[in-house]
Amino acid sequence: MPSGLGQRGRGRPGIAAGLGALGWRVGVGARDDQRRRAAVERLRAAGVDAFGVPLDVTDDASATAAAQLIEEQAGRLDVLVNNAAIAGGMPQEPTRVDPATIRTVVETNVIGVIRVTNTMMPLLRRSASPRIVNMSSSVGSLTRQAGPAAEQTAGPVAVAYAPSKTFLNAVTLQYARELSGTNILINAGCPGYVATDLNGFRGVRTPEQGAAIAVKLATLPDDGPTGQFFNDTGVVPW
Repeated sequence: MPSGLGQRGRGRPGIAAGLGALGWRVGVGARDDQRRRAAVERLRAAGVDAFGVPLDVTDDASATAAAQLIEEQAGRLDVLVNNAAIAGGMPQEPTRVDPATIRTVVETNVIGVIRVTNTMMPLLRRSASPRIVNMSSSVGSLTRQAGPAAEQTAGPVAVAYAPSKTFLNAVTLQYARELSGTNILINAGCPGYVATDLNGFRGVRTPEQGAAIAVKLATLPDDGPTGQFFNDTGVVPW
């Protein structure tokens, strides 16, 4: 049975549910013990073969322990979905932001992805068709940030969150370059504006709708794309 680790973003269990509905065994990574247990219980109640993975993406020891647990539970990792992220709070106008806010956001949204990906890489290499999905955002698109319609397409001015997603996109490209010629496909995906507690549930999409792109990229065929940025409608400009 295929196995996958979905790091649980705040209020976003849809990816684990989507993969589980396809028959995957899913590890749910989260740092909050109570919320992780609740998510696993809901998934199991829905018939998903799920198990919890304690994971703080900002901590080396936590990532190492998570990899050891997955090895014990599954022996390999077919898909890694890097979904953990924080917004950082306001204000985020460049002239008003506290530099510590930027450091904190980047530590989770970018360095956390690198830390977990590298820790899980030996398990991914044991898979016949490994996939890595980095959950990004269209607000990280430099094309959209710089275009004439930026006010409508790029979200609010947010010098911590938006550039962290631009940074993540760039990191995704660097992994794709290094892994070129291997069987590991890595892509970035934008879920859209999903209603979660990350945005005070102001989003207009359901978790299930937001999860669709992650599930699609997690289940790409062996000749599928790598080093690209997608949403539900197709390629997102970098």
